Amino acid sequence: MDTRELLLTRSSQANERLHAMIPGGAHTYAKGDDQYPEGLAPVISHGHGAHVWDVDGNRYLEYGSGLRSVSLGHAHPRVIEAVRRELDRGSNFVRPSIMEVEAAERFLATVPTAEMVKFAKNGSDATTAAVRLARAVTGRPRVAVCGDHPFFSVDDWFIGTTPMSAGIPAAITDLTVAFPYGDLAATEALLTRYRGEIACLILEPATYAEPPVGYLAGLRELAHRHGCLLVFDEMITGLRWSEAGAQGLYGVAPDLSTFGKALGNGFAVSALAGRREVMERGGLRHPGDRVFLLSTTHGAETHSLAAAMAVLDTYVEEGITAQLHALGERLAAGVRDAAAVHGVADHLVVRGRASNLVFATLDEKGEPSQEYRTLFLRELLAGGVLAPSFVVSSALSEDDIDRTVDVVARACAVYRRALDAADPTPWVLGRPVKPVFRRLA
Repeated sequence: MDTRELLLTRSSQANERLHAMIPGGAHTYAKGDDQYPEGLAPVISHGHGAHVWDVDGNRYLEYGSGLRSVSLGHAHPRVIEAVRRELDRGSNFVRPSIMEVEAAERFLATVPTAEMVKFAKNGSDATTAAVRLARAVTGRPRVAVCGDHPFFSVDDWFIGTTPMSAGIPAAITDLTVAFPYGDLAATEALLTRYRGEIACLILEPATYAEPPVGYLAGLRELAHRHGCLLVFDEMITGLRWSEAGAQGLYGVAPDLSTFGKALGNGFAVSALAGRREVMERGGLRHPGDRVFLLSTTHGAETHSLAAAMAVLDTYVEEGITAQLHALGERLAAGVRDAAAVHGVADHLVVRGRASNLVFATLDEKGEPSQEYRTLFLRELLAGGVLAPSFVVSSALSEDDIDRTVDVVARACAVYRRALDAADPTPWVLGRPVKPVFRRLA
């Protein structure tokens, strides 16, 4: 299909309505229409399994579903049935429900490196609670974030460090410092520079490359030697790396960790977990000052906890993590072969663990290019593939992967023509897609 044949009339109208009422036209910046080629930002009607349909009736194979949260596919029967059982039983009460007991037991059985857990609705609340708890436990003001990782929270302590820092006082931003991933010497130098000031090191334990051998264990030893806590943000690695997250795969237990995304398969649930002596500081059974850890009206509404339990059971009983890796390996191999055949292997680059693949689009000089990303996304959309990343769900079949590779191959042929012309403009057809974190709209 030629990209000009993809008509999104109703989606374009819906996007205008969105911008008229919702700042940014979406409730998550990564879902904004500026992340897609001009005029080709579909507005979704519904989804099932690995497919979604837009309001114009176009059907797509979807990757990165729900910003990596829908790892079992849309409307997964075990999850939906678990939720349905709870809907007629009430969703929120004036006291904890028995569902909170059962969900906590199920989570801690699946993530045995944690001793206590508290549920919330989004990742930002969980990571900010971890930072607050670390500050309370250590009595220190500063937070050290891994500067190589793109996102930790919408809250001031992190967003103030990004180009979108408007509205955040420098006094808050100054309390957050950065360390590089994989470099223990540089991290120790930072801890020495701010000796006695850093409450915690927070990082994603793994991203698009495996952690260097011994790095995570070394980081834990380093943190503890300098009197601070180690916090793993497992929003992405949780379940996708192993049922117990990256900490389970690599055998390194942090002091605190946060989970979300895949935990609910699209339902709103996140978790803060960690060592009992640390977590209990946010409870009622300790002699110290109370920490206002997490207190959310909807944090434990029952149908999301039911969804989380169904997800955990499905992952463990059906070997979902292994399925994700197998599908991702098939996709990565196919994309790399297609790129090589069309002479763009140095320009369309697949990166990451098989269960969490992304792609980079590089120009004639090998530099990251939003123009070539736009070209590539246009060609994928024209072929019925909605893929801001290549993050798989277990709902994809091998045939779905093979079809995706065929679409990628056609896109690679166009990519090669643009490289030969040293100008992707004729294939961009409008403004290029934009990075999420930028100072000006």
